[in-house]
Amino acid sequence: MSSICPKCGMPKELCVCEELDKQSTTKIKVYTTKAKFKKLVTIVEGIDPHQIDNTAKMLKQKLACGGTAKEGMIVLQGDHLKSIAKILMELGYPAESIEITKEA
Repeated sequence: MSSICPKCGMPKELCVCEELDKQSTTKIKVYTTKAKFKKLVTIVEGIDPHQIDNTAKMLKQKLACGGTAKEGMIVLQGDHLKSIAKILMELGYPAESIEITKEA
């Protein structure tokens, strides 16, 4: 027996709540900054708080790097500006909501 989505009441196989949440995302801001010992880290802000842990896990797996999700942002070790937009689009985030800047 399939489980039921608590948001929409549809079976989990037919539920699209998660995809709709990703589509309604405001702006996702991606930038690099220097952390301890002058190491570069990539910061991703603007992900829905309910999906931030899962998104951080997927980004860390696909980029083969360490990182964490805290205080409403995802912090990834290393400079991943070139590849992160493509991966976010693969995860279902719309391209027009992703804003990439060099350094904040």
